[in-house]
This record gives sequence, structure tokens and C-alpha cells, in this order.
Amino acid sequence: MKINRMLMIAIILLSFAVSIYLYPRMPEQMASHWNAQGQVDGYMPRFWGVFFLPLLLVAFALLLLVLPKIDPLRENIEQFLAQYERFVVLALGFFFYVHLFTLAANLGWEMPIMRVISPGMALLFYGAGVLVEHAKRNYFIGIRTPWTLANEEVWNRTHKVGGKWFKAAGLLALGGAIWPQWGLFFIMAPVLLAALYTAMYSYLEYQRVTKTPTT
Repeated sequence: MKINRMLMIAIILLSFAVSIYLYPRMPEQMASHWNAQGQVDGYMPRFWGVFFLPLLLVAFALLLLVLPKIDPLRENIEQFLAQYERFVVLALGFFFYVHLFTLAANLGWEMPIMRVISPGMALLFYGAGVLVEHAKRNYFIGIRTPWTLANEEVWNRTHKVGGKWFKAAGLLALGGAIWPQWGLFFIMAPVLLAALYTAMYSYLEYQRVTKTPTT
């Protein structure tokens, strides 16, 4: 776990180092958002365009490290804390990857956004699947429906199934890199389907597990 936290710090420091180094080379108004067709549709002043994401990484890391400590079921989180912290490292790495893309685009590099973003999203979704498979019942991390939170057996069954669905969503998201014109579909449709299916599955499992036998 110390290695995971060292990696978090390293990613954050590297994001600041790269930003400081490239700051003088950035335009006064930086492109900060692209639509699904790869067209710029949002801008930021140079300071915020360069430093918003590194600052966000700091806040994001602090939040995700604090949540397990304030959860009433934190003893359960201790059982999968290593997987959780690995996912935090992965999430920070993904946002840093997006930041590098933003900086490179503002330097004039031509990069199709869907071919760049799809592999990162795929890895993030797959990592979420790994985390979900290991998650024990808690109030902040995992598939938190009224039915998983109400029953530990329902939680465990839902997360075992949900982990596979989110891993599959990650693999399908790679389609956005192969067919960028359909990139948004390959990224959004599988993960939304995974979320909807696992929510329905948790409800049906709760009904089955808690059903009172008839006499």
C-alpha cells in the first residue's frame, strides 16, 4: 500500500512538473474540451488550462483516501484496500493522461480524440471491474444500491457479476480506438448497460434471497 501512495504522489508531482515546464509555451486561451467529433468546444485561460487538472488530482486523491476512513464499515474496506488504492492510482494516471493530451493539443499536435481517449477509458473501466470483484460491503465504493447495502449476500453476488460486466465494458471501449466515428457509443453504451444490469440484478437477487418460504 505504501507503493500505491508513492505512485499517487509521483503522478501528482509529475503533473505539476510538466505543467510548469510547458506553461510558457501555452496560448493565452487554451482549448480545454473537445466534442465527440474531435472539434474544440471549450476554452480556458492559460493558468487554469495548465493547472486545473493537477490541482484537481490533489483534491481527488485526498477525497479518495479520506473516504475509507470515514465509512462506518471501514473494517470491510480494509479487506480490499490494496485493490482500492491501485484503482486510485489508475484513476489519477488516467486524468494525467488526459492532461498530457490537452497540453499536446495546445502545442499543435494533431491527435484524433477518440483514438486517444478510448484506450484510457477501457483501462479505467477494466480496473473498475477488478475493484468491484474485490469490494466488500461499504457505503462509498462499489455497486451501492438499496438492495446491496441491505444484504451482504446480495452485495457479494452482485459484485461478482458486476465485476465481469465492467471488465467487458472496458474491453468493448477499445472499439472506440478502432472505429473512432462510433467512439462515444463504444465508451458509453457498454458501461451504462453494465450499471443498469447490475442494479436490476441486485434487486432481483434481493427478492430471491429475502423471499419468505411459503408453508
